[in-house]
Amino acid sequence: MGGHEQTDTEVVTKTRLLKPWNVILLDDDDHTYDYVVEMLRAVFGFTVERAYLHACEVDTAGRTLLITTSREHAELKQEQVHAYGPDPRIPRCKGSMTAIIEPAP
Repeated sequence: MGGHEQTDTEVVTKTRLLKPWNVILLDDDDHTYDYVVEMLRAVFGFTVERAYLHACEVDTAGRTLLITTSREHAELKQEQVHAYGPDPRIPRCKGSMTAIIEPAP
């Protein structure tokens, strides 16, 4: 029996060492509440109620924390937000909303 096989304990320890990352949606004036709700439902699978609460928070606070996850998953979700496209309800809207990722405290 050569080589080293990972034990379940080692795998769990390595998983715990991954730092969590936050995906944060930033406010702008070029997207409607309806757009935010639709986008959050499509990208994150949020309920209408949860998506609406995030829409209210991003509008009043300027940002809202959407999820805390691994860096790789956070980057994927950020890309999906950025790829969602413009709000067809606002003619001046040229693109998606902005999401940033940052290490969770």
